Amino acid sequence: MPGKKHIDITKLSRPIQQMPDFVEEALLENELMESYYQRPAYQQNDYIGWINRAKQKATKQKRLDQMLEELRRGGVYMKMDHPPSRQPS
Repeated sequence: MPGKKHIDITKLSRPIQQMPDFVEEALLENELMESYYQRPAYQQNDYIGWINRAKQKATKQKRLDQMLEELRRGGVYMKMDHPPSRQPS
């Protein structure tokens, strides 16, 4: 499937989350797939699990929008400072 890459999940302690089609489509549409895959495996997995745990469609969309904005902006992960992902100034 386009856009899918292998991530090293061998060190993850949480259950591995599969990326839903709507998340993949949003990443591709917003040209953020590379930014997503530059994040550590635990962050990729946490983002997907967090989005999928939402019960309501509106909440899933809100969480997806937050992830996309954080990837676009860089330097932030789940509203926390994340220096390794900062965009060059």
